[in-house]
Amino acid sequence: MTEVGGIATDRLRSLIERIERLEEEKKALSGDIRDIYAEAKSAGFDVKIMRTIIKLRKMNASDREEQEYLLDTYRKALDL
Repeated sequence: MTEVGGIATDRLRSLIERIERLEEEKKALSGDIRDIYAEAKSAGFDVKIMRTIIKLRKMNASDREEQEYLLDTYRKALDL
């Protein structure tokens, strides 16, 4: 193992290359997701609402309930 300035160069290179591969995979996945949203839009679905639903599904139940409660409270306060 080669070291430069106390840094294991092989280990550093390996980590950098792994990150680069994952960044490429992330880019490809982002493109796939964008394509699915385009397909949904062309099928007549509201993409903005779909994104909101996905965001809500990621939240745990208590956080989601708290957000819905606050949203409802703010709506009432503003007569919406």
